[in-house]
Amino acid sequence: MERRGQKYHRERMGEALREEIETIVEGELGDPRIGLVSVSSVEIAEDARSARVFVTVEGDEDEADDSLEGLTAAVGYIRRVVAERLHLRRPPELYFQLDRSQQYGARIDELLGRAKKRKR
Repeated sequence: MERRGQKYHRERMGEALREEIETIVEGELGDPRIGLVSVSSVEIAEDARSARVFVTVEGDEDEADDSLEGLTAAVGYIRRVVAERLHLRRPPELYFQLDRSQQYGARIDELLGRAKKRKR
């Protein structure tokens, strides 16, 4: 069972990581593979050694794959800069993952709309 203070600290650290990573991705990376990427959330593991960074990418699947490749290639740089800015002795390992929640939400809305039309 995790103590409330630890969970609160992890949530604050996740939000700080999200803000810093988004700043780095938007303005400091010169990789042409990385398109319009925004960081939607960061989930830190309980031991704080790894973090999943959920990103949304504007465009099709090919652009999303290229952007993920670019982000994965730049993960060392991103970790180093985040460690410097947030004064972390051991920054977590970062794993980038596509956030498909908006697509799922749109699909659910579409299905609910169809169900309402059928009832009428």
